Amino acid sequence: MPTPFRKISGGVCAPKGFLANAVSAGIKNPDADRLDLALIYSEKPCVAAGTFTTNRVKAAPVRVSQAHLRDRDVQAILVNSGNANACTGVAGIEDARKSARTVAKSLGLRQSQVAICSTGVIGLPMPMVRIEPKFAPLVEGLAPKKGTDVAHAIMTSDTQHKEISISLDLDGHKVKIGACAKGAGMICPSMATMLCFITTDANIGKTCLDKAVHEAVENSFNRITIDGDMSTNDSVVVLANGESGMPRIKPRSKSYRLFREALEFIALEMAKSLVRDGERVTKFVTVKVNGARTYSDAKKVAEAVANSALVKSSWNGNDPNWGRIIHAVGYSRAMIREELIDIHIGAKPACLGGLEAQTPMNELRKIVAKDNFTITI
Repeated sequence: MPTPFRKISGGVCAPKGFLANAVSAGIKNPDADRLDLALIYSEKPCVAAGTFTTNRVKAAPVRVSQAHLRDRDVQAILVNSGNANACTGVAGIEDARKSARTVAKSLGLRQSQVAICSTGVIGLPMPMVRIEPKFAPLVEGLAPKKGTDVAHAIMTSDTQHKEISISLDLDGHKVKIGACAKGAGMICPSMATMLCFITTDANIGKTCLDKAVHEAVENSFNRITIDGDMSTNDSVVVLANGESGMPRIKPRSKSYRLFREALEFIALEMAKSLVRDGERVTKFVTVKVNGARTYSDAKKVAEAVANSALVKSSWNGNDPNWGRIIHAVGYSRAMIREELIDIHIGAKPACLGGLEAQTPMNELRKIVAKDNFTITI
């Protein structure tokens, strides 16, 4: 079924009123000239929402941004690659705060109106001596067509930049949503070593935006895994400036449902792009769980299967070993009955009622030899 969204160009700069810029600061390597410091800025006040890593070891920028988002009106996002500013103690917190404060002053904002995010090597101090001189040109170069530069600047082990933007009609007004993301390793549900920035010119309140963002993240970034490792810097930040001119989106309205659907579409496309670009990834596998007693049980089963090193190694070797799948289902701590478990590989049954199905093994091997297939439990 066709979606009510139309893909457009522009990334985070596609929505009205958003500017961006990216520069080279030599953060990881002073001799390199790659883009590694970026800024996203709304010319108008924003409503902001976000989600962050659930790892108890949190990077300095995560702690600072979490505090800033409580003030509700973040209007800019400062982000760097090459250094995670994680496990850097009090000095790391102060570097993050100072960076936000300096950029905020240049933009005429309060420090708390700037979210700050970092990605890269853990445990090294931020090379502020190289970063600070770049803040002025970063702000001065803000422009409406530099969304792709931001997508490039946040890359670390990514092999390609990741961005998307769409247009949709809400209450008779054209509304745009744009996004960019990075991530290729340390990817696991409950957020991962990934960053995602989403901008929109929709007119939406804080309560509605918080709800929409958390639902979108739960159905996208919290459902992916590559290596089963959770990072210290995961951040999703969403800015909405209302510049589309539409009336305020009301809770439980048709406009809210469509906006949430659009936001989830954006987040899911970004999440899929992270998996496809994962470090040493050879296949894109979707695990579907039907018939569970609860959503929680379904999620436990899906995560147990998707995170199993044995299961993933069999898929990598083109081996349709359903025994490894059912053993992961069994230890998932979900409420199950062995005699009711069916496992399909692609459209072919591999296990029915907890017993081997009669599908020839060669047919199952052909399915798992593909780059993209689905496991249904």
